[in-house]
Amino acid sequence: MMASWGLKSCSEEESSSISRSSIQEARQSRLISRQHGVSKHSGDRFIPNRSAMDFDMAFYLLTQTRKEKEKAAALASHPGQTYGKLLAERLLPNRNRILAFQARPPASSSTAEEVSFDHHPKSTKQTREISRSADRMLLIPEMADDYYLNALDWGSRNILSIALGRTVHLWNGTDGSTLEMMMAEDDLGAAASVSWAPDGRYLALGLNGSDVQLWDTDSQRLLRTLRGVHRSRVGSLSWSNHILTTGGKDGKVVNNDVRIRSHVVHSYRGHRGEVCGLRWSGSGRRLASGGDDNLVHIWDLRRASTATAPRTSQGPWIHRFDKHASAVKALAWCPFQSNLLASGGGGNDRCIKLWNTENGTCLDSVDTGSQVCSLLWSKKEKELLSSHGFGQNQLTLWKYPSFRKIIDLTGHSSRVLCTAVSPDGCTVASVSGDETLRFWNVFGSPETTRRSPPKPPPDLEPFSSFSRISGRKAGGKYVEQLDCRAQPGAIFFR
Repeated sequence: MMASWGLKSCSEEESSSISRSSIQEARQSRLISRQHGVSKHSGDRFIPNRSAMDFDMAFYLLTQTRKEKEKAAALASHPGQTYGKLLAERLLPNRNRILAFQARPPASSSTAEEVSFDHHPKSTKQTREISRSADRMLLIPEMADDYYLNALDWGSRNILSIALGRTVHLWNGTDGSTLEMMMAEDDLGAAASVSWAPDGRYLALGLNGSDVQLWDTDSQRLLRTLRGVHRSRVGSLSWSNHILTTGGKDGKVVNNDVRIRSHVVHSYRGHRGEVCGLRWSGSGRRLASGGDDNLVHIWDLRRASTATAPRTSQGPWIHRFDKHASAVKALAWCPFQSNLLASGGGGNDRCIKLWNTENGTCLDSVDTGSQVCSLLWSKKEKELLSSHGFGQNQLTLWKYPSFRKIIDLTGHSSRVLCTAVSPDGCTVASVSGDETLRFWNVFGSPETTRRSPPKPPPDLEPFSSFSRISGRKAGGKYVEQLDCRAQPGAIFFR
């Protein structure tokens, strides 16, 4: 018994000595850890670490009033405070906490200059340089200085057409060649408006004598003359597929289907003065017209009629805008927002207005300080180009939607009557009463690797399934002559 008890005592003593040594080792290890700073990165998730806490900041956060909290939240949500917030998080960690359970992490070895606070990726878009002067200038004698004319248009085949009195000049933008077309009859008057068909081959001319001519520019032949549409000058034209819309000094807007003999298919009456601006929307569903009566009308093809509109308070139009104080010739549909229309007023108005054609509201208006003659939207950027009259006779590029002026293009010594954009959407041509045609690189440079579009097969050529009318002189008069190359099922004019 004594031996066993002796053995038991010995084991207990050994056990207690082992326990004491283990505790001492643990204490020594903890002491070494504190000396080497290991405890700075470790801690208990339930017990706060006093050395990692900022008591002044904790007291402030506990005693902060509700109004001060709301004010601080509002300032933190402001875009300009983002950089300051990131800087505070980098340099002053744990300043927004009352309790801290871990100490600050070890400092980074990188210097302050190497720390980047740019949380937005840098834009890779290059800045576009725009020259204030024209890239090229051509002299165009006998250019009439008439605000109501639409004597310039640029077709999809890169051919520019300019109406100069009784002649129409064609300039090829690809090779720089020129061609002059002469009108046959003397009693038709000068050309007041020109407009290319969507295919870029057929050219429509509106004449001072109320007629409208359709020309084939490849063969330089007069295909057809539309008579009896208006009673006076046809100063505005606009295409929508095979529909040629004409606007006259008589206030009428007429849709003409050039494929059929009885070409008048729709008629709109709403203007009390000359229709000097016409533009179809990109979808071909709505038409905008501007007149000398200071009005802008929005028409819907489905609500058109072949007779004069009934005398009602609403009329056949969808919307009627009467906010301009002068004639409205400049009209442009936005290419990236189908229901947005820009309009510009004449000398007594000088304003560009933006309209929502869905609900008829005016979205914005800016006073340009001079007569607005034409408007063009960029096909690449959210920008609007306007040409102006008396004053600086300049072209002005605006940023949408802020209407911030980007640049003024000067060089014309008289008002800039008309503008047209090239098929690639980069170059703008302008004609002025100073008898010059100028080219401006406004909307950027064309793509160098662009493939040429495939040529359509012969049977898909526009108007190919209908008879052609060529012309010849007989006894001093112009005689229409049938061209019998029509396809089966074509409609012949008799």
